[in-house]
Parts: sequence; structure tokens; C-alpha cells
Amino acid sequence: MDKKGKHTHILVIRLSAMGDVAMTVPVLRTLIEKYPGIQLTVLTKKPFTPIFEGLERVQVKVADVKNRHKGLMGLWRLYKELKPLKFDAVADLHNVLRSRVLKKYFALKRIPFAQIDKARKDKKALTRPKNKVFEKLKTTHERYADVFAELGFPIDLATAKPLDRIQLSENVLGLVQQDTKKWVGIAPFAAHEGKMYPLDSTEEVIKQLNSTEKYKILLFGGGAKEEEVLEGLANRYQNVECMAGKLSLSEELQLISNLDVMLSMDSGNAHMAANYGIRVVTLWGVTHPYAGFYPFGQPMENALMADREAYPLIPTSVYGNKVPGGYEKAMSTIKPQDVLDKLMRVLES
Repeated sequence: MDKKGKHTHILVIRLSAMGDVAMTVPVLRTLIEKYPGIQLTVLTKKPFTPIFEGLERVQVKVADVKNRHKGLMGLWRLYKELKPLKFDAVADLHNVLRSRVLKKYFALKRIPFAQIDKARKDKKALTRPKNKVFEKLKTTHERYADVFAELGFPIDLATAKPLDRIQLSENVLGLVQQDTKKWVGIAPFAAHEGKMYPLDSTEEVIKQLNSTEKYKILLFGGGAKEEEVLEGLANRYQNVECMAGKLSLSEELQLISNLDVMLSMDSGNAHMAANYGIRVVTLWGVTHPYAGFYPFGQPMENALMADREAYPLIPTSVYGNKVPGGYEKAMSTIKPQDVLDKLMRVLES
């Protein structure tokens, strides 16, 4: 271990969003496995706290950015709360205005502070419509690992181990009766419509899976509108259950950790499932795995992507929030039968 390796208590900053927070897990687990003397404190928003359950020597400090820790004075208050924890270094995996303000505060005590390189220039080249540079970028997991390497803690992500499967609580078991069927999780929603598979196509996949009588299909989502849609799907098919609105995130992770496969968009559900070593089939619309947000440890063959010959501007953005005219139906080039075939191959392998 080099000179920087003397650090033992590291503050890890990643405030949001769910998928990005979940992507820290394989990195943190690899780090604590390699360096037994390390203690980590993750600074994140309260709803994401359960994501870190099951990680040894990792505690969470909640950032209340809407109230107590809002604005410059709030961030100063947050710094004062963090100070007694006696950090030896800070790993900023977010690199946003709030974390840059905290960097200035930590500089008062000359605490080493390393920040993620978001590679904005490379991502812009990948997503721009003209002179696009369609090349695979470093993954977000690798970028997180680089931050720790800068602090003197290099890791090899090839050695990463998935989180252990979680025993189901009585509440979860009450909702999902155990039987001999294999469990298929489906998370059909995403933050932006450009990343969402058409619902009629999703229903066709569900209909075909249901008709086999071999699988229990569990639908994941959040918010009243999504719950209504998923409940409607569950009511139409015998082997389908809607989990939306019925579980806490902690309980949802219990369930996800016991799936046989997860079908997800480019969204947080894919990353949470991958953290437990669950096989994940992902569907990609106007975003693309080359931007670096592919779920950890998953073979690229499990990604089904919109047709780039028909829609050459893909990826149109990193987050899926930019859908050029005429690209609204890009995901329709992924046929339900192709999704079904992929799921079947994974389930029967």
C-alpha cells in the first residue's frame, strides 16, 4: 500500500439518483474486501439507505438537501455534522455543486478529496448528432473505482462478489406465495419515456410468459400512475403480481435478490438486481450501454437495443431525456418475441 494508503475512514458522496447510487455497491464491496482496515460512510439521500444493507463496515449518513442541509448554510451545517466522524479522506462519486461546496469546507482541514471524472467531453462526442464518436466509454463502476485509486486504494473490479441473497420477511412472503415456479421480475418504467419499452409490447411479453404456467411474474414500479398500470396488468393475468406500492425499498430488495431473472429498462432496477448477481435482461431505447451505465457483471448479450441502422443518432443522450423527432418509436424495433426468446434462454440455462 502506498503512502496514501494510511487513510482508514473514508466519506463516500453519492446523493442521487437511485441507479447511480446502486452502482456504487460493487465498488464499495470490492474495496472493503481488499482493505480490511477501511471504514466507509456513505453520504446519500434517505430513500437510498437500504441499498447499502448487507455491506460490512459501511454506514450511511443522510443528506437532507431539501431542508436541514439546503443551501450554503445547510451544507456548512452538514460539514459540521460530518467533522466529528474524523474522516481521513473523501471520495466524491457525484461531483456536483453540493459536493464541490463540501470540498471547499473539507479543504479547511486539508483532508484529501478525490472527485469522479464524468468525462463530459467524451459523453458529448458519443451523444451528439453530428460527428458522433460511437465508441465504448469507461463504465461508471470503473470511474468510481478510479476515485478510490486516486486516494491510494486501487481495486480490481474483476474480483467483485455479488451481495448475498436476502431471506424474505413474512410481509414479503405474504404477498408472494412461494411455489415451484421461477420468478421473473419486470420493471417496465424508467425516468424518461425515451428509455421505456411500449406498454403493449411489454404486455405481449407478459402474456406469453403467463401462458407457459412455468413462471411467476412480479411487476416493479413506483408512483400512483405506475401502480395503476401495473395493477391493471396483474388483474388480467393469473401468474402476474403487482409489487408497486406494497413494499418498502428494503423489502423490494429482498424480493429482487431472490429473482431468477429481471427484465428492466436502462434504470435503477437493473443495477439493484445486478448487485445481487441476478441475471438481468435490459432493453435500450435512445440510450446505449456504451455511455457506461450497463448493469454490473452482466454479459452484453443480455442487452437488447433499438436498431441503430434505423435510428443512427442513438445514443441521443446519456440519460434518455432527449428524443429527436421521429425517434419516439425507436424501442419498437425490439420485438416482443426477441425479448421473450432472450428471457427463455436465460431462464432455461
